[in-house]
Order: sequence, then C-alpha cells, then structure tokens
Amino acid sequence: MPEYVIWPAYIDSSKTRSEGRRLPRDVAVDSPSAAEVANAAKQVGYEPEYEPDKQYPRSWWEGTGRVTVETEDSKPDVLRAVAAYVDVLREEA
Repeated sequence: MPEYVIWPAYIDSSKTRSEGRRLPRDVAVDSPSAAEVANAAKQVGYEPEYEPDKQYPRSWWEGTGRVTVETEDSKPDVLRAVAAYVDVLREEA
C-alpha cells in the first residue's frame, strides 16, 4: 500500500501553487495545522501518523509538521477528503 505524506501547505488556501498548494483554492482550507490534518484524516477513516517535528522543505523555517497516511486511494482523493473534513471540523467547533 502506498504511503502519502500530507503537508499542511498542500491544502492551505493562503498558499500559492508554487508555495506548495495542490488543491484548487475553493477546495482548500485557510491555514490548516498538521494536528487538524491528522484529526481530519482519522475522522475520514485513515490511520494517520502525525509528525509535529518535521518541516516542509519549501518553508523550512515555519516548522509545520506533517501527516503520513497509508491507503490505496489516490493522493488527490486523500487531499480532497482531508481538506473537506478539516472544514467540517472547523464548522463544528
């Protein structure tokens, strides 16, 4: 099973594509944390591994952390599901 790394920048609507965003702005969420990404991935049904001490190479000074997920789903599908659920979790709070 492939293991995907999900950096918060991948689903961050405040980032540009060159800064690492991989989803369209209307699907992405504003400034997600790695903890939110891990929580959303768990709620969606994945078994995430949260690594808070990792730093995204394109913005190494931010120290955002990362989440890894093992699944047969495609990476874009995983990113869309996680971004949608981060949005749902924010609305509930």
